[in-house]
Amino acid sequence: MLGQNKDLVIIGEGETAELAWDYFSHLGFRVAGFSVEQTHLKKQTLLGLPVVPFEEMEDTFKPEFYRAFVAVSYTQLNYLRSRLATAVKGKGYRLATYISPKACIGSEVEIGENCFILENVAIQRGTKVGSNVTIWIGSSIGHRTTIENNCFFATNVAVSGFCSVGANSFLGVNSCTSDGVKIGRDCIIGAGAVVIKDTREGRVYAGNPAKALPKKTTTPYILGDETI
Repeated sequence: MLGQNKDLVIIGEGETAELAWDYFSHLGFRVAGFSVEQTHLKKQTLLGLPVVPFEEMEDTFKPEFYRAFVAVSYTQLNYLRSRLATAVKGKGYRLATYISPKACIGSEVEIGENCFILENVAIQRGTKVGSNVTIWIGSSIGHRTTIENNCFFATNVAVSGFCSVGANSFLGVNSCTSDGVKIGRDCIIGAGAVVIKDTREGRVYAGNPAKALPKKTTTPYILGDETI
């Protein structure tokens, strides 16, 4: 029944949700409202549109008529966004993906659902981007690279060709990799880090060349005890 319907409900009420409203609206989507989990619901309207409890959103925005987009940043190392996206699908919604008209997408590129690909992003041929991935302004992804689900790339990240980025990982502003590098799942790559060797799962890396910070793992971030 959705067909070419571009009626949309956005999950979230923070800055990322407002950005999503702006970007999707310019792409021709009709944003009908926002939805937030009841325990975090602080306002009844946002940008002149209703904000409804997530637990009851299908009563107001029926899944057969609306698409959904989970507009949450890298909170809990992307696990919060992942959890909400799974819950939204469980309600029967089709998840939308935003790809900026100013992004450069090569041939044979695959991009999953609930992705947020912003302006001046370049994704070269043969790259596979999973679901629930955010790639911020000016980042570049080299040819034949694989990005697993729930990753977040900050501004001006440069990933070279034939790389892989494990699920839930966060790559900070101006970080980069050499060709063929494998970044393990649940990793944090700090701003400006230069990754020239494979990384271990669940670790935090910084510096040039990037090295794992001693005795520091990403578990506290996943549990929400620290901020990135």
